[in-house]
Amino acid sequence: MKTVCGTTALSAAIGLALALQGSPSRAAMPDDPAMQAMMKVIKKRMEREHLEMCYGINAAGKNDCGTATHSCHGMAKQARDPASYVLVPAGLCTHIAGGSLEPR
Repeated sequence: MKTVCGTTALSAAIGLALALQGSPSRAAMPDDPAMQAMMKVIKKRMEREHLEMCYGINAAGKNDCGTATHSCHGMAKQARDPASYVLVPAGLCTHIAGGSLEPR
């Protein structure tokens, strides 16, 4: 639970820093250094905890990081957003209705 809270706090801090830059479209760009740093943190967590990104299964406001339409954790406006992901145990995503290992 400590790791989840730490990752959530880090996600929130990066999202706030990006928002303060005054350019919401820049915040969600994959070539943004802050977004790249966050993705490194997420990739390490995925390896350590044997997780995978599962797209299309999130609840509104319950996603795990940024996409092309929003910059950070918990910002998905719609449930089952095909571009938003949730981290799940490796091997589980394809068994969830609507789950995909790739954004759609």
